[in-house]
Amino acid sequence: MTLKRLLALLLFILMPLSAMASGNPLAKWKPDFDPSGAEYTYLLSNVSHPAIEGVGVGYSIRDRVWQETNGRIYVDFRPLSQLGGEKDVLRKLKMGAIQGMMSSSVAAANLAPKLGIVNLPYVIDTFEKLDKFRETPELFTPFSECGLKQKVRVLDITGYGTYGWATTKPVTNLDEAKDVIFRIAQAPVNADIYRSWGLKFTALPWPDVPQALQTGVITGLDHTPTVCNITKKFEIAKYFTEVNYAQGLFIHMINERWLQKLPEDLRATFLRVVAEESAKARQRTRAQQEAQIAAAKANGVTFYALSANQKQKLVDLAAPVYKRWEEKIGADYLATVRARLAE
Repeated sequence: MTLKRLLALLLFILMPLSAMASGNPLAKWKPDFDPSGAEYTYLLSNVSHPAIEGVGVGYSIRDRVWQETNGRIYVDFRPLSQLGGEKDVLRKLKMGAIQGMMSSSVAAANLAPKLGIVNLPYVIDTFEKLDKFRETPELFTPFSECGLKQKVRVLDITGYGTYGWATTKPVTNLDEAKDVIFRIAQAPVNADIYRSWGLKFTALPWPDVPQALQTGVITGLDHTPTVCNITKKFEIAKYFTEVNYAQGLFIHMINERWLQKLPEDLRATFLRVVAEESAKARQRTRAQQEAQIAAAKANGVTFYALSANQKQKLVDLAAPVYKRWEEKIGADYLATVRARLAE
């Protein structure tokens, strides 16, 4: 056998092994049990990567639910948009074609406007306020039940950090931000916020962001340090302004008909595990943000904090946004949430 043929044979043998090693980004999260015997399957969707703590919680829920129900419920968690984009998945959730969805907070408002309260600037803007919102029935119950007319209930909330501006040049105040073209999420509330702040923006799909950054179509991102660092956006946008106006959240929604069909004991166990694991994930999200900021700084990313006066200016400019959205969310509910979280 010639050397050329030998090398070709070795390449043929090794290629499948290489593909197996690198072809499945979710290989490390495969269950260590056989789910085929489960009585109930809970198909749960998410668009993001489980390296983000607020996403990876889906696997923690899967494993604990399996263990504590003795294999009667299998949470079939599908991240990375395996089941489609969020609007399509939300439609399937309402129909009952899938049972659960960890929706981005900006997309969740398409189910019911009240869910948009978490996207308003400086309302639920800190980890502490998020926990208080979740743990206070007066605040969380209306949020949880606002989609029941469409047979969807909100079970819990996890996240991916605090929103700010990742930019290709330094931004330390609102005037400097006016020279930036920001990419924002494709959601009406975000567009309303950026219009009120007088900033230039475009609502690009997330897959289009890398090329847009590289070519200068956009010069800034409205996102969190965790996502910007994990997805390598900081390789181009090397400055981050800690605006801290909202928490990036995943809203865990479930088809109510499926939930009510579970036997009472299984339903109680399922709900308890989701609540406990979501609370743990919120704590891990805070730690992850600190770690990702430290890693970004070590790689040369410069962070700036907005002054208290600059933040107040953003609040004042957003007055029309609060007014417009209180009509959708409910003026009394918005006032109650703002007052209780300010205590």
